[in-house]
Amino acid sequence: MTPKEAVQYVYENEAKLVDVRFTDLFGQWHHFTIPAIDFHESVFEEGLGFDGSSIRGFQSIHESDMLLVPDADTLFMDPFAEFPTAVIICDIEDPITRERYSRDPRYVAKKCEQYLRSTGIADTAFLGPEAEFFLFSKMRYANDPQGAFYEIDSPEAGWNSGEDDAVGYTHRPKGGYYPTAPSDKYQDMRSEMMLTMIDMGIHVEMHHHEVGAPGQMEIDMRFGTLLRMADQMQMYKYAVRSIASMYGLAATFMPKPVFGDNGSGMHIHMSLWKNGDTLMYDDKGYGGLSDLARWYVGGILKHASALLAICAPTTNSYKRLVPGYEAPINLMYSSRNRSACVRIPMQSKSPKAKRIEFRAPDPTANPYLAFAACVMAGIDGIQNKIEPPKPVDKDLYELPPAEKKNIQTTAGSLRETLAALKADHDFLLKGDVFTKDLIEMYIDYKIKNDCEAMDLRPHPYEFYLYSDC
Repeated sequence: MTPKEAVQYVYENEAKLVDVRFTDLFGQWHHFTIPAIDFHESVFEEGLGFDGSSIRGFQSIHESDMLLVPDADTLFMDPFAEFPTAVIICDIEDPITRERYSRDPRYVAKKCEQYLRSTGIADTAFLGPEAEFFLFSKMRYANDPQGAFYEIDSPEAGWNSGEDDAVGYTHRPKGGYYPTAPSDKYQDMRSEMMLTMIDMGIHVEMHHHEVGAPGQMEIDMRFGTLLRMADQMQMYKYAVRSIASMYGLAATFMPKPVFGDNGSGMHIHMSLWKNGDTLMYDDKGYGGLSDLARWYVGGILKHASALLAICAPTTNSYKRLVPGYEAPINLMYSSRNRSACVRIPMQSKSPKAKRIEFRAPDPTANPYLAFAACVMAGIDGIQNKIEPPKPVDKDLYELPPAEKKNIQTTAGSLRETLAALKADHDFLLKGDVFTKDLIEMYIDYKIKNDCEAMDLRPHPYEFYLYSDC
């Protein structure tokens, strides 16, 4: 879509307002709104100013002025606004030099696509994220000097089976996979989410209840190109949260909000293509993988600890990445095997369906950075012909100790993965896709605002363990 066509789109859809959106370094969407009568072609050239010092991870106050430049291809009508509103996603530029901003996550995603083409390896990376989330009827929390708590609830949760007003049809822990109504209480809501996303321009393939008993859900989008899928992941979260709120519920993408039940992941399916043909398939390779695809897996597994600083970027992420609960902590690859960190899906025999699935990421990740980092690790694996460990076609959780001791696992904390990223990020700097200033800011911010902030606060369970010592 050209700027002229974008302005025409706003006019034809009788929008009264245009909502201007961009993503910060850690994946949160921000916005402001302008009258549609002020949305001219000149906006695409001149940009719209904002205060970069008020956005976490961006600018210092003495250089706070920044520009948002709309991307005409991202327009859609907001299905939740009371007044007709068009939404457009923006890139970020320096207002003085008019150079793209190195910490703009969309710029990282664009540079990754450009770098992939420049290598001659492939011209397109397709990605398909599977983001899971929980729907809660109650989500309360507080963190004060005199006390801290959280409280969640769901009418589907088994802990409600003994309430005075209980009528049954709750789920046992880890018993929420694919039940029908009336046990699945959110079929219609997920359908509304799916149909709304389709109206927003997203190709949605399916929705279903997930394993987590107290309201875990999944809605799957059809694969797409790297930048487009990152944009759609932001739209996906917006739609899920907005519709849940309309029903009086809270949708959370926290990786591990429920003790003793499954966590929420964002498995990322990936494939490389060139001139319209897949590069991932070879019928003689293990699991139907080509040499290139196997080296791609090698890159993912080699750099997994550094990747997880970006792909599983919260302290809560490492309450999900523990043995059991279908958590993919084993740095292995295997066909059909969901206990491996990288799975080769085998549902289809079509060469075009051949892909690899990285199962450790979760939906708190900034999709622009996470998708780009995964592709950069895969490219590094291909360039250096990195061989992954030999596949193990067994339940990796149930291996005898003699076999298990030789299998590496994912890092056990956010602090460990940030240290890994600090030591292992040269593969991200190729083609200037990621920059040192972005990585340094990311690590410093996460250490201070996530790791150290968590370290300083007593946990309620510590009172259980130590209050009478």
